[in-house]
Amino acid sequence: MIDVLLTHSYFMMFDRKQWRNMQPYPPLGTLYAASVLREAGLKVALFDSMLSGSEDELSEYIRTYSPKIVAIYDDSFNYLTKMCLSRMRTAAYQMLDIVKSRGIVSVVFSPDSVNHADDYLAHGADFVIKGEGEETLLELCTSVLRGDRLTRVPGTIQKRGGHLYVDQPRGLIKDLDRLPFPAWDLVDVERYKMAWEIHGYFSMNMVTTRGCPFGCNWCAKPIYGRSYHSRSPRNVVEEMTFLKQHYNPDHIWFCDDIFGLRPGWLEEFAAEVENAGLSLRYKCLSRPDLLVKENSFNNLSRSGCETVWLGVESGSQAVLDAMEKGTTVEQARIATKKLKECDMRVGYFLQFGYPGESYLDIKKTMSLLKEESPDEIGISVSYPLPDTAFYSAVKNKLGDKLNWYDSDDLALLFPGEFKPSFYRALHRLIHSSHRLRRILSRAERISIRTALAFLFNAAVLPYFAILVRLRRKKNPNRIVSQPEHQQ
Repeated sequence: MIDVLLTHSYFMMFDRKQWRNMQPYPPLGTLYAASVLREAGLKVALFDSMLSGSEDELSEYIRTYSPKIVAIYDDSFNYLTKMCLSRMRTAAYQMLDIVKSRGIVSVVFSPDSVNHADDYLAHGADFVIKGEGEETLLELCTSVLRGDRLTRVPGTIQKRGGHLYVDQPRGLIKDLDRLPFPAWDLVDVERYKMAWEIHGYFSMNMVTTRGCPFGCNWCAKPIYGRSYHSRSPRNVVEEMTFLKQHYNPDHIWFCDDIFGLRPGWLEEFAAEVENAGLSLRYKCLSRPDLLVKENSFNNLSRSGCETVWLGVESGSQAVLDAMEKGTTVEQARIATKKLKECDMRVGYFLQFGYPGESYLDIKKTMSLLKEESPDEIGISVSYPLPDTAFYSAVKNKLGDKLNWYDSDDLALLFPGEFKPSFYRALHRLIHSSHRLRRILSRAERISIRTALAFLFNAAVLPYFAILVRLRRKKNPNRIVSQPEHQQ
């Protein structure tokens, strides 16, 4: 018998795109929660649903461990969790049904449950955690294990007598170095290694920060708001050394919203990596303006950085300004050039369909891709999440569907400048065109997948051209940005 069975509601098998890509990472946030509970003396087990095939597998873990509490504690460091996909919400509800049928106390922590606490409580959750989760979960579990099922804990939401009770918020953890390392021993690491074999290397995930201080108006910040706290470079390198010694990964994915934001952090980190004699490649996320301002390129390279993903979003400055992104297209160009000069790969996150984005704006983004030729691209359409300025601007135009089913959905949930079919065709066209350009420039080897992209291009181009012409007939003058000679 154990005290707490931890799990999470993201099943990769239910996410078509991610299952095809097969680059699974364990639920880092869940592992942090497990380590905090264990450090306090609680007995903990994990049902890791990432590579599981069914919600029903939770029943087997309950029979095996007889937990007093089941916590569906989602990984808030996983961007897929932050998307609040409806298929994973269904999974959470089904797991709550299983827990409720056995009379076990249930706790839920996720970006989705905070925005839909009433629904989660109606599906059997006893408590929903709001805000940063570890300390609230620990206090809550300790109280329940003492026998107080009607406990009031800061940072929790619960229902009593038909009324919703939201306790006062809990302060954020500022000293991240005091947190124990994630409970990696609870994970079937060998299973993850086997999944990564198709890529020829094994990658593990880490996080060095919590939060983001920037104000992009489409970015949801349900836990940290615009706060930002960072681990020390020494503490991060100690964890990297631990992972290398115990699991021997070839690569690290730093899943911070922004890696190395604090001034001087990257320089200190590079020195710590060199002092530890680590040779471990990694990828991370950053902003073009920060890289240019801090001139961080050499320190990234020194510390083992292989790929930097940039939140470029658009090649149109007018769209970036409408998003309140705080970056410029020129900064993206400079950052790309400097990263390549230091032999690092560059990834672009792109977003289409932001309100008012015109065909001319889209062409500018396509031109940026052609001219700068990033190594990788990730494409999405604007996705309104609750508690964002973007959501507030379009909420009166939203239909019945408020969330994507999975990450391959790409539905435009509000009336856009073009129909949803346009954006899906655009997504495929840009991906295949980008790959073909890289093949022709010998930046990428040809493969069966690339050969199919040639055929797809031939099929999709006429269809895409028809979509554009149809839209132009309906709204020929609607543009955000002015022609270059008028700017």
